[in-house]
Amino acid sequence: MNIRAAEEESAQEIHIPADIDWEMLDKSKFFFLGAALFSGVSATLYPVVLVKTRQQVAQAQISGIRTAFSIVKHEGFRALYRGFGTSLMGTIPARALYMAALEVTKSNVGSATVNFGIPEPTASAIANAVAGLSAAMAAQLVWTPVDVVSQRLMVQGTHPTCSSPCRYVNGIDAFRKIVKTDGPKGLYRGFGISILTYAPSNAVWWASYSVAQRLVWGGIACYFRKKDDESNDNGNSSSSSNNNNTIRPDSKTVMAVQGVSAAMAGGVSALITMPLDTIKTRLQVLDGEENGRRGPTIGQTVRNLIKEGGWLACYRGLGPRWASMSMSATTMITTYEFLKRLSAKNQESLV
Repeated sequence: MNIRAAEEESAQEIHIPADIDWEMLDKSKFFFLGAALFSGVSATLYPVVLVKTRQQVAQAQISGIRTAFSIVKHEGFRALYRGFGTSLMGTIPARALYMAALEVTKSNVGSATVNFGIPEPTASAIANAVAGLSAAMAAQLVWTPVDVVSQRLMVQGTHPTCSSPCRYVNGIDAFRKIVKTDGPKGLYRGFGISILTYAPSNAVWWASYSVAQRLVWGGIACYFRKKDDESNDNGNSSSSSNNNNTIRPDSKTVMAVQGVSAAMAGGVSALITMPLDTIKTRLQVLDGEENGRRGPTIGQTVRNLIKEGGWLACYRGLGPRWASMSMSATTMITTYEFLKRLSAKNQESLV
């Protein structure tokens, strides 16, 4: 794929390896390797997610570092992985559904937008946004019940409304007690707000990632163009581009650009959707004080947050969530692109 690196004043192009669409993938290898790789990613980032969740249900503002040290001091290091087994069981099918929906939508929408005559950069951003939106909605069908159970385990004993009267031995015990108390719909508590959180978040993330990638590549092209101009002024031939004025970065450079672009997109997405994530987490793990055993409404949750700390209370856990989403995005996208190349049917066509 050729990306126009600078604007019209620049004659140089960045040549990066071709993008891999759904039809080019070996599906069995794609899903098998994906399950293994993303399980490792989830294990690495899980403690940060747990700290973020604890902050969101706390009634007072406490820093992420202080929360983490308090957990380790009073509950032990293993408490940072409370509910991880349940989360992992849901991550594998949810990730598989997410990746399938993402790639199928991106491929179809990308082709359709280009056929309508939309410029390639704009078509790419649109395709990425729509793909992220559909993938998030599909994955939430699996992920919301797992999220409810794992978050109940994460915050167990940290808030009076969730530590009494239920105590959960493990994920299966939590699942059984939630269904017994609230019925199957209890597993989908916060489903609507989850869609409102993750669907726009994914759309923003994938669109931002597409734009950020082009901005970073554009900056690199401008750097090489300036370097070439200086070399030409000194009477030296350019070593960074060939006779066709095309820059061909190596695989490490491509991965670095993908990682930086993903971190930028993750930060933007975290900041925009943080209030919705805080409300969602509270809906899923706290019992309604005003409604007895029924879960709180969105209105009650917002009122309680504002009563506890004003509008800034909606941004509790922003630091860990920002770090988690940026690290997760960087790790996810580099792992995801690596996974796609490993799973390609024809490796020779990727050059």
